[in-house]
Amino acid sequence: MQSNIQEHLSCIQTGKHGFEEQMTTMDQITFHHNSVLSDVHLLLPNARHLMTCLNRVGQPVFISKFKILSDGERHDNNDPEKGKRKDGEEGVQGNVDPVLDEDGDLDITRRPRKNPTADIGRDLVCPIILKQSYPVLEQEEENTDDEVDKCFKDIIRIEHTMATPLEDVGKQVWRGAFLLADFILSEPLMFKGATVLEMGAGTGLASIIMATIAKTVYCTDVGEDLLSMCKKNVTLNTHLMEPSGGEVRVRQLDWLQHDLCTDADVEFSWTEEEVVDMYDNCRFIIAADVCYDDDLTDGFFRTLYRLCSNFLHNCTIFISIEKRMNFTLRHLDVSCKAYDHFSHCLAQLQNLVDGQCSFRVEQLPCNFPQLLPYERIDQLELWKVTTTRLPSDEAQSES
Repeated sequence: MQSNIQEHLSCIQTGKHGFEEQMTTMDQITFHHNSVLSDVHLLLPNARHLMTCLNRVGQPVFISKFKILSDGERHDNNDPEKGKRKDGEEGVQGNVDPVLDEDGDLDITRRPRKNPTADIGRDLVCPIILKQSYPVLEQEEENTDDEVDKCFKDIIRIEHTMATPLEDVGKQVWRGAFLLADFILSEPLMFKGATVLEMGAGTGLASIIMATIAKTVYCTDVGEDLLSMCKKNVTLNTHLMEPSGGEVRVRQLDWLQHDLCTDADVEFSWTEEEVVDMYDNCRFIIAADVCYDDDLTDGFFRTLYRLCSNFLHNCTIFISIEKRMNFTLRHLDVSCKAYDHFSHCLAQLQNLVDGQCSFRVEQLPCNFPQLLPYERIDQLELWKVTTTRLPSDEAQSES
């Protein structure tokens, strides 16, 4: 892997494969047959996607800025006028015959394109020389950017990759994380001063937002490269967390392993004090868009059950998910296999009668204010799981 990285760096420096002409915009990412790209990066308007470096495994790394909307800018999802056309707006109402071209295809009237140089909110993108990230260089970049962004308390900066294979989708930003972050921001009294665990945190966006309200957030995932990126994002956004005194601790939590890693020689391992603190004080568990693979979904629910069974108190879990529909040749129909498996696991959890606690599952309405820039589609869902510890005699009788 190291030799491959060095070869890539050499190619970049010499311009062997034309990297000197590659613009660092999202529009020119190279896609492979197994590439997955989040709609957040694909559709987000007027956003800055600058390729800054290569990560430890040679993947291009971007930094995007997302604005937390103020009260006057927020999208009200309860607005009865939402979706209605205002007076004076162009458009066609009623039944109108479609306009077809000479081949019989639908002829769509498109808006005239604006002058690209006058496009409001767009930064002029210039080519840069990619480099592998080094701690000293990263610190210099952080110090430079902090001088600018600390003036804007409503800007969250996230380092991420784009167009990754399925196993690296945690390095991208997904709509489920924005939905969960919106919910957190809409319930400050609920989370104020709490100890929270996030499972499958990915880039850490939801944990960072949670730390603007909560006291301690254990931001967990697996993979040294992903966790390093997550830790970088926490550092990039200390200006958001400082006013409330919230703290994010990035830690490893492998759903396919039974125990927490407490080996001091392993990066992102847990201390004994942190393990005790989590089991004694964690009141909330959050997870954003983590159920896209059946094996990982099984591991997620096993870990969830194991944690809640060992907590000394009741716990509330919030899970956001996007219902992704796919057409399958096998069934010649649209299916949502990953979502169906998620629903099956939720039902199993609610019907569980042989554990140390009971689980109550309910879907929450997604009508809370939208404070972050993403498309809140109908397929985005938020689920709440409430755990109740059973008295020792009742637990023994049920087991």
